Amino acid sequence: MTDQQQYVDGNMLAGPMREIFAVDLTAAMQKCANCGSTKPLAATRVYAHAPGLVARCPSCEEVVMRLVRTPTSAWLDLRGAVFLRVPMPPSTL
Repeated sequence: MTDQQQYVDGNMLAGPMREIFAVDLTAAMQKCANCGSTKPLAATRVYAHAPGLVARCPSCEEVVMRLVRTPTSAWLDLRGAVFLRVPMPPSTL
């Protein structure tokens, strides 16, 4: 990256991120970083008895997602997923 390339701060992501997370994420496809299996998020095995929710790959049982809520925040850890592909309605642009 050169000094001449212009950028804006992360606040620019507010609108696009709100669009993405306003949809049902259970239909999103996720790829396990451990075994490479690609399945809908709804196919994961979710354990709710931990402090928060832990989603494991149905193929290899590795953790693909953790979601923990506090009174003031939500913590989402997706390090066990290579990607999360979210289906979006067609753009009206």
